[in-house]
Amino acid sequence: MAERTTLDTKLRTIVAKAATPLAKKDLVTVRDLLEFYPRTYLDPTRPTDFSTLGEGEPVVVLADVQHAVTRKMRQRRGSMLIATIQDGLGNALELTFFSAWGHEKALVPGRRILVSGTVSHYGGKRQLTHPEYEVLGTGAKATSTFGEGPIPVYSQVPAMTSMKVAAAVDLVLHALAEVPDPIPVAVRAKHGLPPLSNALTMVHQPRSTQEQRKARWRMKFQEAFVLQAALAVMRQSSDAVPAVPRPAVPGALADQFRERLPFELTQGQEQVLAEITGDLERTLPMHRLLQGEVGSGKTVVALLAMLNVIDSGGQAALLAPTEVLAVQHHRSMTAMLGPLAEAGMLGGSTDGTRVALLTGSQSAAERRRNLLMAASGEAGIVVGTHALIQEHVQFAELGLVVVDEQHRFGVEQRDALRAKVDGASPHTLVMTATPIPRTVAMTVFGDMETSTMTEVPSGRQPITTHVVRGDQSTWVQRTWERVAEEVAKGGQVYVVCPRIGQDDDPDLPGGTDIGPGGPITFEGNDAEEDSAPLHGVLQVERALRELEVTADLRIGILHGRQAADDKEATMRAFGSGEIDVLVATTVIEVGVDVPNATQMVIIDADRFGISQLHQLRGRIGRGTKPGLCLLMSQAAESQSLERLDAVASTTDGFELARLDLAQRREGDVLGATQSGARSSLRLLRLTRDEDLITLAHEDAWQVVGEDPDLTNHPELRAELDRIDAERVAFLERG
Repeated sequence: MAERTTLDTKLRTIVAKAATPLAKKDLVTVRDLLEFYPRTYLDPTRPTDFSTLGEGEPVVVLADVQHAVTRKMRQRRGSMLIATIQDGLGNALELTFFSAWGHEKALVPGRRILVSGTVSHYGGKRQLTHPEYEVLGTGAKATSTFGEGPIPVYSQVPAMTSMKVAAAVDLVLHALAEVPDPIPVAVRAKHGLPPLSNALTMVHQPRSTQEQRKARWRMKFQEAFVLQAALAVMRQSSDAVPAVPRPAVPGALADQFRERLPFELTQGQEQVLAEITGDLERTLPMHRLLQGEVGSGKTVVALLAMLNVIDSGGQAALLAPTEVLAVQHHRSMTAMLGPLAEAGMLGGSTDGTRVALLTGSQSAAERRRNLLMAASGEAGIVVGTHALIQEHVQFAELGLVVVDEQHRFGVEQRDALRAKVDGASPHTLVMTATPIPRTVAMTVFGDMETSTMTEVPSGRQPITTHVVRGDQSTWVQRTWERVAEEVAKGGQVYVVCPRIGQDDDPDLPGGTDIGPGGPITFEGNDAEEDSAPLHGVLQVERALRELEVTADLRIGILHGRQAADDKEATMRAFGSGEIDVLVATTVIEVGVDVPNATQMVIIDADRFGISQLHQLRGRIGRGTKPGLCLLMSQAAESQSLERLDAVASTTDGFELARLDLAQRREGDVLGATQSGARSSLRLLRLTRDEDLITLAHEDAWQVVGEDPDLTNHPELRAELDRIDAERVAFLERG
């Protein structure tokens, strides 16, 4: 008895040899193929417009046979056939077959055919050589399996045409038994959704445009619903273990710290702090996302929350994505707290605490000392990188986990830190300076409450941004003159490069077409090509030392390959004003705070994302002087320059985040650590499906709220287990 075909059945058992090319596209199971949705559909009543076809482009076209000619070949035996097809707009395309056998009876004038091949030119005419085709219609003349509805066109699969993919899909659909549906019957009925088995047929073999649209809406809804259900289950699981309440203690550390602050908190900071304080007083563990504009004062709010926890007998851990940022946090918090961070030390506050730092590159003695402070409870605040997650790091009583820049971490790192508490769940506060559109917050951080700070503290100076075109040599020259002028006025400058480079990289040419020198032209490379090497920190630093206008400036470098002590020494020197110009990679992207840094030059700016550019320029203008950010680019492509112009036109991070999301794939937004080996979003678009996501959010959270273990929804439970198993397997593969 043959095995029953399910979504997890291997394709090879159904489509035979076709499984090999499909596997090259990571299509291995029935589920993989059925989730490989058509990228578009052709209307069988309307021929394709040939004027849009480019040479070398693989195409699928719908057309009518105008005429066909068979003739003997001169150089070899046999006959060839040339059929001319027309698009109805006067454009023609030739189909060339070097063996006429089998085609003469099929390619008859007047027949409508579906053709797949690669466009080329011969004798001044566009042609497809030995294309695949199917005769549409009904009756004995027809060779197509397509019905009268829209014809699916699939993304390219190596060594396989769209028609062959459609044929494989047809085999799978006919072999597939009943499909478990993760969307409960009541939810389907509420929104008029077809069952999953019907929807899969409707999306791959629609009988009408209306049917195809209905099926795609259903599949989008399923993606959103399953993701929201996963977040709801995650939240239920987190809430199942109660937290220790951490109420504020009047007159204790938090209040003493507020008295030390040389400024008043903004209204936005006060509001968010009240939300966090309210969460900390409950036995339900806090899960809060704090998002705010660059420089909106999130760190002060987080520090006050940590002090509240310390006041009630707990500890707080701050997880930072880079060593540079961890060290910066440790230094700035220690400085802000002053004597309050010097408990047990000469001159320290008697009821103060200590701030410990744990990073991967500390010396053994230093690491041992900080581990002991964390384990004994002497350190109320422990700041660190991924080193905090390691098994041998212990806390006396961890009450709050603060995660800085959550987009750098996956759910696993958060959970690993929370797991260090026996018998209770610590409260969790996640911070990000990358503004998050509502749909992303609902989709990626759906298990968390959200607080938003858009107000910038008074006294923060505006940042002006300009785009510097690399082909405008006078602009580039003026950029470096402007850097020298800024230093002469007492300011400091960041120069950001997209790569570190190598010591033996060729120096930049002496011209001024782009960057400190000319376009980078390694032997065999053209600077205008996409493959042209990007400017590196080491090259740019050498060039600035040789450039006449910047030669006398004190120049330092900072990048990820440096030893921790070197990075620390460089940041201290820059912070104290001993370095005028810091040439760095994006290690300075988040958290680095040097108030005297007033100017930034970002080289090859077109190679950075919109949100990343916004984050980078947030490093300047943090003192009493206004900031100037110059985005240098040698890009000729209009879309890249439009992105840079958009960044230059506004400092509204939320507006830029919406634009950034519109230009990026959803899988990139969610990240592999959020959704497994591949993004679970195939059709859903966070930029245009907000209403659908909202509906799915409400339904999924209601279903999970009424049935936390999903006992009455085994299909949904099985789907969540499958996704979780995929994610675990992906993480184990590294």
